[in-house]
Amino acid sequence: MRTPNLSRRDFLTSSAALLGAAALARPSLFAASEKPTVAEPIIDIHQHIPYSKRTAEQMMAHQAAMGISLTILLPAGSRLGLAAGVNPYPETQAFAEKYPDRFRWFANEVTDQPDAIDVIRRQLKAGAIGIGEQKFDVACDSAATERIAALAAEFDVPVLMHFQQGSYNHDIQRFHRILEKFPTVNFIGHAQTFWGNISQNYDEKVLYPKGPVTPGGITDRLLSDYPNMYGDLSAGSGLQAFLRDEDHARAFFARHQDKLLYGSDCSDPVGHGPACSGYQQIASVRRFAPNKKAERKLLFENARRVLKLKNLG
Repeated sequence: MRTPNLSRRDFLTSSAALLGAAALARPSLFAASEKPTVAEPIIDIHQHIPYSKRTAEQMMAHQAAMGISLTILLPAGSRLGLAAGVNPYPETQAFAEKYPDRFRWFANEVTDQPDAIDVIRRQLKAGAIGIGEQKFDVACDSAATERIAALAAEFDVPVLMHFQQGSYNHDIQRFHRILEKFPTVNFIGHAQTFWGNISQNYDEKVLYPKGPVTPGGITDRLLSDYPNMYGDLSAGSGLQAFLRDEDHARAFFARHQDKLLYGSDCSDPVGHGPACSGYQQIASVRRFAPNKKAERKLLFENARRVLKLKNLG
């Protein structure tokens, strides 16, 4: 889930520049019950219901406005992290099952809660296709995280993790230990600390860094060195990581075109324009991808492969 975003002035300035260069047509809003018809499908791996004050029905219209073919809904645990009263997994499951042609869902529970494995196991048996987003106050290589990873290995599903130093999944510099210990589990990184660390010598106290990127940061190395590490492009943190340095963005997308998955994680009700980071990230992918084949990987093919969505496309 998204946490504090860019300043309004910085966000709108970078957004206007991106959208002008991308020259994308503004999509129309669809009725919540209407599935969009799109020439090129897009999988969104990161959304929530409800989100802020947006209703589930508004979220459907939002996704249709962006041209999303399939959305992955991520529930909260029973406490902490994702505002449990806002994203309960029973509601997430029920909604996804009501619209199976438009939604899938992940399982989740607080990482170190005593019954976490039992709770997540029940959700996976009920049809969840992944675990996350794991957004809880633990070290990213904790024993509790290892238990989550072992369960993911058992069910052959990915784990989506929110890295935010000082709050959630601390000490990303040690995450390689989990990747090495669980080589068959695909992990999808997300949020401020994950995307800030595309640059070397990143100050993790700065959630939304600006300016040129120095290649070779922790995130860049994890994506390069570990076949089971992937990146979730969603939220202001993902968008800002590429708007801050366009030359680096082009090289990064080219280098990691098989490891990045589109996600929106935005709570606006409209699904277009400068208020919607998900819409802007679609534009950035289309702008910075080295070619059309890479663009389709980032917006669709990688998610289909990692999430094992064999019947799509």
